[in-house]
Amino acid sequence: MNPGVASSPAFGQASLSTCEREQIQHAASIQPRGVLLVVREPRLDIVQTSANAGEAFGVGESLLGWSLDDLGGGLEQRIRPHLNDPLNVIPLVLRGVVGRSRQAFDILLHRPPTGGLVVEFEPAGPAVALFGPVQAALQTIMDAPTLPALCDETARIFKEIAGYDRVMVYRFDDEGHGEVFAECCEPEQEPYLGNRYPDSDIPQIARRLYERNRIRLLVDVDDAPIPLLPRLSPLTGEDLDLSLCALRSLSPIHLQYLRNMGVKATLVASLLVGGRLWGMVACHHRTSRTVQYEIRAACELLAEAVATRIAALESFVQAQAELSVRRLEQRMIEGIAREGDWTSALFDHPQSLLQPVEAAGAALFYDGRVLTTGEVPGTLELREIAAWLDGQPSAPVMATAALGREAPRLAAVKSVASGVLAIPISTCPGEYLLWFRPERIRTVTWAGNPFKPLAIGDDPAELSPRRSFSQWHQVVEGTSSPWTSANRTAARLIGESVADVIQQFRSVRVLIAQAQLAQVRSQIRVADQPILIAAPDGVILLATESLERLLGSERAPPDCLDDLLKRLTEPLDREQRVSDLLHHHRPWRGEVCLATRDQGEQRFLLRADPVFSSPGRVLGFVFLLTDLTARKAAEAARQRFQAGILEQQKILRTPLNSTADPVYRNLLSALVNNAQLAALEVTDGVDPARVPAMVDGVQTSVSRATELLEHLVWYAGQMKAR
Repeated sequence: MNPGVASSPAFGQASLSTCEREQIQHAASIQPRGVLLVVREPRLDIVQTSANAGEAFGVGESLLGWSLDDLGGGLEQRIRPHLNDPLNVIPLVLRGVVGRSRQAFDILLHRPPTGGLVVEFEPAGPAVALFGPVQAALQTIMDAPTLPALCDETARIFKEIAGYDRVMVYRFDDEGHGEVFAECCEPEQEPYLGNRYPDSDIPQIARRLYERNRIRLLVDVDDAPIPLLPRLSPLTGEDLDLSLCALRSLSPIHLQYLRNMGVKATLVASLLVGGRLWGMVACHHRTSRTVQYEIRAACELLAEAVATRIAALESFVQAQAELSVRRLEQRMIEGIAREGDWTSALFDHPQSLLQPVEAAGAALFYDGRVLTTGEVPGTLELREIAAWLDGQPSAPVMATAALGREAPRLAAVKSVASGVLAIPISTCPGEYLLWFRPERIRTVTWAGNPFKPLAIGDDPAELSPRRSFSQWHQVVEGTSSPWTSANRTAARLIGESVADVIQQFRSVRVLIAQAQLAQVRSQIRVADQPILIAAPDGVILLATESLERLLGSERAPPDCLDDLLKRLTEPLDREQRVSDLLHHHRPWRGEVCLATRDQGEQRFLLRADPVFSSPGRVLGFVFLLTDLTARKAAEAARQRFQAGILEQQKILRTPLNSTADPVYRNLLSALVNNAQLAALEVTDGVDPARVPAMVDGVQTSVSRATELLEHLVWYAGQMKAR
């Protein structure tokens, strides 16, 4: 171990300075509302128990060494058929009468990563009529037109179904800080809406746990935890991983945090969007409150539906931004055709450049020139900003909301350029498209002072989280409004369009301005996009280094278009396409398959155009290749998603088996419709490189929600059978 790196503290041994690394999944204890057993497979003998197991089952001795069959109720016979199930994502639930006390329990089964089978027992509650409220809630979620409306409805729905005093929809920003984005609470309670919480309130290890265990219940912050016996698992010799346990004890630091807020009981559901923790639905109660499995499962199902709808709404916003960008791109192309100047489309109609990014000013650094619109710094300061950007690590999108803090020598421009969003438009130094935002002096409302997280308790040796959660106002200066992910996406799309136009324009200049050939040739050669320029007779005049790298240095670069044809394996009519381009000057648009050095046969979108100096006289041809790898991955994700939806629809077409089937199908239909709508928005509005993760996230959500629905229906069937 590196002696400079502190080891992770054991559960319950962390201070506030080390709680970021506290191993909360290794709690070695549970909440007293239930019983936990660990059994060895396949014999199903008990090797580890919670200390309350004997008392809960009416047995006056340790259960270690017992078999599940010894507990009665036919438990072993009911569990054994499920041993081949995965049981490592969503626990399976049974209901049974167990032990000498003959008490009814909800029995949850899951398999931890290190092996064995964890069996949790919770006292069973009465049957709850949930299908009607859940179906209505799903429809409300699907109908939400905006993100604020969706979150407001989510808080209301969870309060009605779970019955807590306060429900908050909590959203994380890009820096990990949280904000209460929506809230529904009792009239006499102090509202937390709009309050912000620093990222340190939820350590990263807890956030990772929230991604695995999507629903978490705390009945009473003052309940004494029940230890596991023995503490270390006999199967591994290590602490049992309780990540998926419904009964897992919570960190003492988190419990103190809740006490400081005046919270007695909680229910928290995770919201995962695109594979990341977008936020949470946090339910708080001022007194002890238990919530039985059925209600928790319904809340988890609804949280998955909410996350799916969030993905759809965010993708729709991005799709609208992309539409604006495509209109701008069309105006640039028209500017080239009409005036030979594409920059007029950017700067003669400045709102089309500024509005998609919500900026006050913009500047283009191109060919040694600086073009500006809106509120921007002076030319000297602009060149200093560009020089500062040249010294930063290269990235497709570069953004700061506090330029003066990151580059103190530029602090003087904060009134117009506290915020800078930059897109490199070529690989040449100093060529950027920049957007600016002025300083915005604002007051941020925090739930307590985030800069004083430590407090001394009655015992000076005992540290506890900050005790005051009253609103604390911070005046923020020297910063602009933060750049959102939608702003960055819009900027990236505009930058890509500008970069594409620039490369095309420069390619044309190779043909029409021989005097500038040396300068422009060096710029084209280092372009990231594979480009090829050919003379009217098909002789290749220039190929970018990126294209040569694709073809391989061990092979001579193509000398003419016939050589290029030899490297293409598709389409079948490629020779005719080239002939039409050369002899009839017909543009070529379509997919091609290129034999590359490192990737084998690789698909590209080919755009080949003749360049005319006068009607009927062609100067040459420009070929642009766009890598379709990301689009193909997105298409594969769409096909996987469609296959999953078809499987769900098969269920909807099967004959009815019971009276529960119509309810099940109605709910399943709502889930499928919600997922299809989300997938449509995702695939239409998201950057292709992100589509696979987003679509797979939607597929995972609908699969989880479907499985939870099956559990609920099956559970209800068990109840009716009794």
